Amino acid sequence: MTMLKEGRPTAPQAVEQAASAPATATGNRALMLEEALIFEIGSTDTTGVDFAEAPKVASRLGTLARTDAIGLPGLSEQETVRHYTRLSRQNYAIDLGLFPLGSCTMKHNPRLNEKVARMPGFADLHPLAPQSTVQGALAVIHELAQWLITLTGMHSVAMSPKAGAHGELCGLLAIRAALEARGDARSVILVPESAHGTNPATAAFCGYKVEDIPATPDGRVDLEALKARLGPDVAAVMITNPNTCGLFERDMKTISDAVHAAGAFVYCDGANFNAIVGRVRPGDLGVDAMHINLHKTFSTPHGGGGPGSGPVVLSQALTPFAPLPFVEKQGNAFVLVEEETVGDHHASSFGRMVAFHGQMGMFTRALTYILSHGADGLRQVASDAVLNANYILRSLDDVLDAPFGQSGPCMHEALFSDKGLAEGFTTLDIAKGLIDEGFHPMTMYFPLVVHGAMLVEPTETESKAALDQFIMALRSLAERAKAGDEALKGAPYFAPRRRLDETLAARKPVLTWTEPVLAAAAE
Repeated sequence: MTMLKEGRPTAPQAVEQAASAPATATGNRALMLEEALIFEIGSTDTTGVDFAEAPKVASRLGTLARTDAIGLPGLSEQETVRHYTRLSRQNYAIDLGLFPLGSCTMKHNPRLNEKVARMPGFADLHPLAPQSTVQGALAVIHELAQWLITLTGMHSVAMSPKAGAHGELCGLLAIRAALEARGDARSVILVPESAHGTNPATAAFCGYKVEDIPATPDGRVDLEALKARLGPDVAAVMITNPNTCGLFERDMKTISDAVHAAGAFVYCDGANFNAIVGRVRPGDLGVDAMHINLHKTFSTPHGGGGPGSGPVVLSQALTPFAPLPFVEKQGNAFVLVEEETVGDHHASSFGRMVAFHGQMGMFTRALTYILSHGADGLRQVASDAVLNANYILRSLDDVLDAPFGQSGPCMHEALFSDKGLAEGFTTLDIAKGLIDEGFHPMTMYFPLVVHGAMLVEPTETESKAALDQFIMALRSLAERAKAGDEALKGAPYFAPRRRLDETLAARKPVLTWTEPVLAAAAE
């Protein structure tokens, strides 16, 4: 099975709308209000507040001081509140409905997590506070670390990486340090086609040459192809399990054994850990390093570039090379071990990845999630994630092509393709139709091993009623696309904006506002 090389259609198509409501004078549509830019609401000549005249003092910036006007519009408090509130209502959020983005785990975030994260002593910590004054916070980090080691069956954990890709970097740096320590220069990282897209990017960023390993017709790693490629130049294999096709890699232990026999290491992308947490320990499968997205598996905020946290669990072979800093219990006190205090007991560390230790807010949320669920609750998390994804898969595989539907139960997500749609209809049409149905679209055109991919992850937190409503909407759209309903090509009709040319928007974005030039009055 080869990688999909073709791009996806994005340009809007002209479609006659059968019946449309008359336009309103304001451009508003009931409670969907047309919102202008702040530059169009306010004026740079006014301000929303009154300040006393500032004293004239010399700027310590000297010639670097800015003396010209900033050019921001002046808005009153009321105008400001209304502007941003209206914009917020145009966003889709997990608090509004099911968020089916595959590979992202967009699930409900328990409010208990938020309450704990905002407790004084956690939310207002300063990273340079004396360690004697933050013993509670260090204890939380240490306890969470122990839980992550227990849940994964690994030897140690680096808590400082900020997110998944940062965790991948951490794991590969530890692998590189381990190889260098034994004088073994290796230059190749093997990445299966079913792995997350960040895996090859991280390997390349570390200076390794990346080579693909093909997938079998059932969507899993081709074990024989992997074994055939292993050799003295291979540093590691980066494998996602459960993989991006939503399937568990059944040969994981065999893969690990073969990789280790070749003198290489196994990196596992743990972004989909919620599908196996409490049920499978990656350490038992021979994994050497794996990042855990706390902001996915343990239900903390996700999206928009952060905040995130990606601790990396490490095998005994990689533990000596883990990064600084880390929390260690010395007697009755917790100590943040830094370069100045590491001594000889961790002298092989590859160094430091971050200025400070990590994301305290993510740590408190994750530990709260783990303690409130307990061992039985965490096992149920995995069970419900798998149950919900399989319910989606089997409820729609009669109207949407499921390329790996016969490969056994899926794990955390269901994967469909555009096979069987009417001529000229694409995955994009179905995704835009979902917007009109009140849902955020699923992940589109990924993974690349499936043509016109539609990747749906319902997560473990959705009820059967919510799943049934989503299934009804997606089934309706699939039937319309298969029947050749031309109106679908014009969707969305009810969103703040109609279908855009996404390629043009990505390549030529307009990021700054320019004041329009008014035509001079005729003399």
